[in-house]
Amino acid sequence: MRFYEAVTGATARWLTDDFAEMVTPSATFALSHPRRVAFVSESTPRAAANDSAIVEFLVDDVDDLFTRLQSEFGDGLVVVQPPTMMPWGNQSVLLRDPDGALINLYTPVTPQALQLQEQRQPQML
Repeated sequence: MRFYEAVTGATARWLTDDFAEMVTPSATFALSHPRRVAFVSESTPRAAANDSAIVEFLVDDVDDLFTRLQSEFGDGLVVVQPPTMMPWGNQSVLLRDPDGALINLYTPVTPQALQLQEQRQPQML
């Protein structure tokens, strides 16, 4: 959870010893140990088992956040793509979280990217 606290700036609230959530202005992010969700389904989640989804976080300054994450996690920070200006105008960095999930941190930079972000529904708080 420390990784996501560093990414979002939110503090995790541990509801049990194996389940925590962070409430942000636009979403609630929860993490659980597989034993916690075993009663829900026979197909319990496994770390790094997802190769088809990217979790994206809109951040104020991706370069600044990336520098802070590098400082906090050092060699433990798995960088898939360093900060890069994407063709659609977002400054973006792709990381792996501690479980191996692909995480995109991005900041709209160009007027076109800012306009696209403003047009997203529902509006971010």
